[in-house]
Amino acid sequence: MTQHERIIGDTMLKVENISLGFGGVQALSNISFDIKKHEIRAIIGPNGAGKTSMLNVINGFYHPQEGEITFKGEVRRAMRPHVAAKQGIARTFQNVALFKGMSTLDNIMTGRNLRMHKNILWQILYYGPARTEEMEHRQRVEEIIDFLEIQAIRRTPVGKLPYGLQKRVELARALAMEPELLLLDEPMAGMNVEEKEDMCRFILDVNEQFGTTIALIEHDMGVVMDISDRVVVLDYGRKLADGTPDEVRGNQDVIDAYLGVPHDEEVA
Repeated sequence: MTQHERIIGDTMLKVENISLGFGGVQALSNISFDIKKHEIRAIIGPNGAGKTSMLNVINGFYHPQEGEITFKGEVRRAMRPHVAAKQGIARTFQNVALFKGMSTLDNIMTGRNLRMHKNILWQILYYGPARTEEMEHRQRVEEIIDFLEIQAIRRTPVGKLPYGLQKRVELARALAMEPELLLLDEPMAGMNVEEKEDMCRFILDVNEQFGTTIALIEHDMGVVMDISDRVVVLDYGRKLADGTPDEVRGNQDVIDAYLGVPHDEEVA
């Protein structure tokens, strides 16, 4: 399914006039854009543009000095990550953040914690209602394992897996939270061509089959232009452009930012 065939809904999340600084460093300056239901929204820009800082603001890891975010109609200035998770926002990280000594299955099961309702005593005893609840959650995890085609590594400690499979396990853990909005921070970093093709397919399938709205940071422009519905471009913490892949691809400011060539410079 291409971006032209997806049915995009109303606005799910709106970022308005977000500014974020650390001491004398301004990471984000007056950033505004929105994310619509069911779309794949890319956030791109050169290194140091503020892309990861923007994701950290959305999921509550950073609290901006100015601006506000509206998520599912609720306006907020700041939110803690666990609250964002409860409200339906999940994310993966630029550097894989998994429990390396735990198996693939156990790592993915941690994504179900917020949906488990029995208290810690029941879970320790693993008896009665707690056992029934865990079996139900494990069934959901097994479905995700099948969906992402990682059955063969379900019992393997993730620290022993190649990097590309670790990224897939991290995606699985995020999906286990059943998010409405999935934030992917460079999901294809460090992958070879075949691994990138697989990850692209899974991202598109998550969007289509689960109806999950996706916002992703990605440096591979071929990937961005192929799978995204809209693209917002950041450069040194400021919004440079916002539009469809074709609109962004032809934007001279974007070309200049990536190539480092002034708009009016003549090439000898």
